[in-house]
Amino acid sequence: MKQILNRLINHETISREEAKNVLVNISNGSYNHSQIAAFLTVYMMRNITIDELEGFRNALLELCLPVNLDGYNTIDLCGTGGDGKDTFNISTLASFVTAGAGVHVTKHGNYGVSSKCGSSNVMESLGIRFSNDNDFLKRSVDEAGICFLHAALFHPAMKNVAPIRKELGVKTFFNMLGPMVNPAFPKNQMVGVFNLELARLYSYLYQKTDKKYTILHALDGYDEISLTGPAKAIRNHTEQMLTAEDFGVKEHKQNDISGGETVEASAKIFMDILSGKGTEAQINVVCANAGMAIATVKDLSPKEGFETAKESLLSGKGLGAFQKLQGLSA
Repeated sequence: MKQILNRLINHETISREEAKNVLVNISNGSYNHSQIAAFLTVYMMRNITIDELEGFRNALLELCLPVNLDGYNTIDLCGTGGDGKDTFNISTLASFVTAGAGVHVTKHGNYGVSSKCGSSNVMESLGIRFSNDNDFLKRSVDEAGICFLHAALFHPAMKNVAPIRKELGVKTFFNMLGPMVNPAFPKNQMVGVFNLELARLYSYLYQKTDKKYTILHALDGYDEISLTGPAKAIRNHTEQMLTAEDFGVKEHKQNDISGGETVEASAKIFMDILSGKGTEAQINVVCANAGMAIATVKDLSPKEGFETAKESLLSGKGLGAFQKLQGLSA
């Protein structure tokens, strides 16, 4: 590690294979906390290369405990986080709305590191059981249309990094990796990223796969469609700028989609929205993101996806998917 750190401090980059080996060694406990913290810090101060990102991703996928859901055409809705916006749990809500619309979801999530309340925080507080038991996860998809994959249960390599990330409390390159290392290897992916450069890196890597994908970045900084301004969407064969008009709604203000200050407050916002009692802005933002996920799987336009998502939310189908998963967790 000393040699790698010296090279990185001298503004050199490392190869795909070296990046992979570093993460394998981190998982083996080969480095101390100070070395890992220094390694993470480098990537807060300079941009990651595509080879480095690919190497890190390959290591985590190789080291993960895989989930076999091959018979299902699932999608993951996952943002990188790290946008500093402290919104409510948009992608998690959109996941249940997507499931309610009949599209199977394997939602990869974790506790918040750079945000007040990550998807795992809110799911845990609402009684969703975290499990890596394949039979339970398959039953969840069969009966609820969705399973929740709490990252720590599938990525033992992360156990040496998790406390350091928590102590640092800022985004690291692990934020970039989260959406790319879903242990169910879903055939479809909708991912939000915190800047345009990362959107480009993701598109290069996803082009090498056979996934259907949509990569999103709102130009005012959100790692999802915020409806507070235009958002860039990169799909398999198209790139477009999406505005609120593309979904047939009005633009909203940033404070219309802010999250709760505590896990309890976040959970209340979550249930209000899923029960159809959210504000117009909250409902529209959730449906815009769920709509893009549905559109990704079904090859629909953003507006068609949005309308399908809105029907799922307002008819209570999204809530039904959540309640079913809650029941299975009991």
